[in-house]
Amino acid sequence: MRFLHLSDLHLGKRVHGFSMIEDQAHVLHQIEEIAKSVTPDAVLIAGDLYDKGVPPTEAVGLLDGFLTRLLSLKIPVLVTSGNHDSPERLSFAGDILDASGLYIAGVLQSKVKCVRLTDAWGPVDFYLLPFVKAAKAAALHPQADIENCDDAVRAMLTDIPREAGVRRVLLAHQLVAAPGEQVERCDSETLQLGGTDAVLADAFDAFDYVALGHLHRAQRVGRDGIRYAGSPLKYSFSEARGTKSITLVEMDENCVHAKLLPLSPLREMRELRGRLDDLLKAAQGESDDYVRAVLTDQEPLYDAIGRLRRVYPNVMSLEFEREAALEGQKALHQVDVRSRTPMELFEDFYLHQAGMELDDAARAVVQEAIRRAREGLA
Repeated sequence: MRFLHLSDLHLGKRVHGFSMIEDQAHVLHQIEEIAKSVTPDAVLIAGDLYDKGVPPTEAVGLLDGFLTRLLSLKIPVLVTSGNHDSPERLSFAGDILDASGLYIAGVLQSKVKCVRLTDAWGPVDFYLLPFVKAAKAAALHPQADIENCDDAVRAMLTDIPREAGVRRVLLAHQLVAAPGEQVERCDSETLQLGGTDAVLADAFDAFDYVALGHLHRAQRVGRDGIRYAGSPLKYSFSEARGTKSITLVEMDENCVHAKLLPLSPLREMRELRGRLDDLLKAAQGESDDYVRAVLTDQEPLYDAIGRLRRVYPNVMSLEFEREAALEGQKALHQVDVRSRTPMELFEDFYLHQAGMELDDAARAVVQEAIRRAREGLA
């Protein structure tokens, strides 16, 4: 049995105000080409197909085309909902779609949906578990003692049969942890805080492979058979140095082997740091890459973002890294404004923003502006 494991498409996502639709279409086309090349027995998508419960129309169209082309290759597609998806919307026309080879588990049900496929060694049961919340699972299993997500997932999996000679694969979209290990997270993930939201990896001991979604870095958890595919695109600058992929899983009678197949983005995500003039001089022509620029210039700059966008039109984020001009200066939010004059407040603001004190000429301009403002209020 050979299948592709992917997750966290987040179709329709915007990053720093930039639409990622064109980039997402590019990477989905690559996945289609990989599917044509490796001829998998199934494609697994472990949640977060969309970035929002009500996705934009272009995101719906993009997913529709992607799934249609995979099904035209006679490849079954198995899908679970993630925490960003609308379970009810994904579940629409489920019985009709099953007949076409598209199996979607959107809404959490008391019985986990199962799809059986067969290879040379016999049957493989794929269980599709939508994103689990403790309260929802508790309502479906009132006899179980459910206090957190770990309890909830275990309750949902309790009734899954263990048949001799039948291999089991689970699709799930949860935060999973293993004792003594630290999962790698990214800024683009939406994670709940607190230990009660993690599911311990031993909850999945009955499964030969667990295809996880939710974390955006590809990684194993606890054992090789429990894996996050990661997102196919970088959605934050915390991922800038990594490489994106999808996972090819090959399963024979007794062993499971996972291989990461790299994906190439339409535009890379890069972080630049240094003085503005140095960054402009180092640029080798115009670049369409998504850029986070951290400027180390200590003096005020005119139209820094405009100058950068002449060579990096897709600057997503601009930050300044300036040394404090005075040691022990208070942050602006710690200042009691009632005890300060307008001039003192502006001097504090300028020092905080520019990292230097006002010179005499600038102070004179500000004083004149304050005088005129007071005359206007009189």
